[in-house]
Amino acid sequence: MARAVAAQGRTGRQGRSDCPERSIFGVPERFMRPRLVLLACVAVLVGFGLLMVFSASSVTALNSTGDAAYYLKRQLAFIAAGTLVAFVLAKIDYRIWVRQLIMPIWVVTLGLLCAVIALGTDNGMGATRWIDLGFFDLQPSEFAKITIIFTAANLAERYYDQGSLDWNHFLVLLGAGVGLPLLLIIAQPDKGTTMVAGLTLVVMGYLAGMPKRLLIGLLVLAAIAFLFISLRDDYSRARFLTMFDPWADPYGNGWQLIQGFYAFGSGGLLGVGVGFSRQKYAYLPMAHNDFIFAVIGEECGLLGTLGLLAGFMVFLWAGLEIARRAPDLAGRLVAAGCTTIVLIQLFLNVLGVIGFFPLSGKPIPFVSYGGSSIIASLMLVGLITSVSVHSSLPETTHDNARRAWREVGRGGESELSLVGEATPRSERRASRSGRPARDGLRVVEGGGAGSGSGRAPRGRVSESGGRRRIDLGPSATERLRGRGGSGGGRRR
Repeated sequence: MARAVAAQGRTGRQGRSDCPERSIFGVPERFMRPRLVLLACVAVLVGFGLLMVFSASSVTALNSTGDAAYYLKRQLAFIAAGTLVAFVLAKIDYRIWVRQLIMPIWVVTLGLLCAVIALGTDNGMGATRWIDLGFFDLQPSEFAKITIIFTAANLAERYYDQGSLDWNHFLVLLGAGVGLPLLLIIAQPDKGTTMVAGLTLVVMGYLAGMPKRLLIGLLVLAAIAFLFISLRDDYSRARFLTMFDPWADPYGNGWQLIQGFYAFGSGGLLGVGVGFSRQKYAYLPMAHNDFIFAVIGEECGLLGTLGLLAGFMVFLWAGLEIARRAPDLAGRLVAAGCTTIVLIQLFLNVLGVIGFFPLSGKPIPFVSYGGSSIIASLMLVGLITSVSVHSSLPETTHDNARRAWREVGRGGESELSLVGEATPRSERRASRSGRPARDGLRVVEGGGAGSGSGRAPRGRVSESGGRRRIDLGPSATERLRGRGGSGGGRRR
């Protein structure tokens, strides 16, 4: 009995569970295992990305700056900054961002998106998406994705969990909270970020319990809007039509896509070897950024690309497992939203590089070169980790009962132990013979005083025939008689 109570106390301190569970570093395995898998997976992806960024950018960097490791050094600085921010986010409870600071975050995000339209630069890419800070080109739309996730999680929790919003107010606030940032992003134009954020919102809505018909209707409307925007101006129309036939303009709009195909064809199954890409010699534009997947295919082959995708699948499993163990709806939506937005952006890039979808200009998270991209991606990891760190096992009725127990020792003082010492037979005999016996353990439920009834309350120590025992309630005989000692049978 003592061993069972001690085991329950240990598991209650670790995870508030009634069944013994393995722990890792003092944390229940169900929480720590996906957390460790997530962090290990991100570390591998970031390390592999550094290798490929150096390989893909060395020729371009050497020709333009005279330093083959120029982009590698900058990427290392961005990773250091992103890791620091992610560590801070992991330590802070995610509920602070979602519940208390959501309005300031939303206002700052909206201000940065407006500043892009007023003061932004296109960096020769055909779209105004960056703010030139001198040492760094800030892309606010990358960080706006996090704000959109926070806003959606906040409103979903208020409507589905707390019930503080009705359906009409929920829709109005959702339209304003996520609609305004998306409109400012699409005005840049940045269709890739808009699509990534929109699909993530659909996933979050499905997990929150929104009607499926509404979600399907939104997807249909989004597809129609995407076609309209893609065919509206010459720049977007060219990207859209190039997907169907890049050889129609092989030295113009189709050049980048065709060179990517050549890279995949040269790589074959095993690749030509890391560092031996030919397409990076000024043939493939943006080899270290948008088209780094093509360089991976050339140098690491089909197995390398499949390995990269497998790494992101592991990331997906870990993130969704953390979301499943989250303590509330906001935590589930934040973890699931931050996880799925990474995977959606990955597949949007991959499908564009292999010609199955229009090129979006979105980099591969953790792998492609880019300051805003890598910092924002690591911030997403920090938020997922925050959900994991601040998760706990659900409480049971036994946890509530244990908290109501206290031990009363000599003089009535409370002690911490739940298990007392057994009374030796010699002291039991001494008690029966009239000699004073030492104080034993009295377990008092709720710490209250005993009632004046003749029978000891349940859970109290009583004296019977010179012996001390804990009264656990009526005996089987009394229960068979029924309440009040009559009607259940005759006493013999």
